[in-house]
Amino acid sequence: MTHRPLGRSGLSTAPLIFGGNVFGWTADEATSHRLLDAFVDGGFNAIDTADVYSAWVPGHVGGESESVIGRWLKARGRRDDVLILTKVAMWPAQPGLSAANIAAAVEGSLKRLQTDYIDLYQAHQDDAATPIEETLEAFDRLVKAGKVRAIGASNFSPERLSASLKASQALGLARYETIQPKFNLHDRDEVEGPLAELAAREGLGIIPYYGLAAGFLTGKYRTEADLEGRSRGRTVKPYLTTRGLKILAALDAAAQAVGASPAQVALAWIMAHPAITAPLASATSVEQLDELMAAARLALPAAVIDALNAAG
Repeated sequence: MTHRPLGRSGLSTAPLIFGGNVFGWTADEATSHRLLDAFVDGGFNAIDTADVYSAWVPGHVGGESESVIGRWLKARGRRDDVLILTKVAMWPAQPGLSAANIAAAVEGSLKRLQTDYIDLYQAHQDDAATPIEETLEAFDRLVKAGKVRAIGASNFSPERLSASLKASQALGLARYETIQPKFNLHDRDEVEGPLAELAAREGLGIIPYYGLAAGFLTGKYRTEADLEGRSRGRTVKPYLTTRGLKILAALDAAAQAVGASPAQVALAWIMAHPAITAPLASATSVEQLDELMAAARLALPAAVIDALNAAG
């Protein structure tokens, strides 16, 4: 499996990154550890999480996902086999990108992850109240101290990302090497256009989330009746439009043409997109994960990609 560079960081990832928001939430700890074992044994190496995961769950406070990963790292002794990607700024307990918050938040993440360093430390969202220079100087100190190997951004506009890159260059500071936006066959406009052009020009990696559109692109949800009693019902409902169903029809045709599932085709389409480094995807069972990992070995013919592009 060919690894892909994460910007100019010197780090590289397999074509699929595990989205760790499920750890300690919809996947309990034992299941999470089995998923991590299967993912790494399958030849993959990058695990994405955040300090805020999963503070939104009743009874949770945040940090649960990082803690589950940390206990797995300690139990398995596989720190050198994986890249750990985590984030700061979105957790209500430690919000924003001020220098003080970054310095405090990274210590909490390192402790929960039971590691001495984070491979890719990401600004989870922009913070307009904090000067860009203050944020970048704080990240730069972490890189110089060896606590962070590279930095990235998530949910930044192209304008703010560009301003951050210019500030890094002007001040000689560590720069964002990756950007993590929402992107899938249905939701394309965050990436295609100015962001993709900026990433290409600056040599940034794009590692998008929401690759299966909350499960819509698996093909499991085709009518409102399919949403009844489902935890994702409210999130998936906006996709049940004429355009959304047209995309599902194209996915069905593509899946039949290549002998794969709609989910595999949806992820393989992202992996084949010229702007994308590697998408994130989550699974809550090893069976689901096996299906998603197979997408990394699925080569879509040009005619299939063209048909999917036309539908989306």
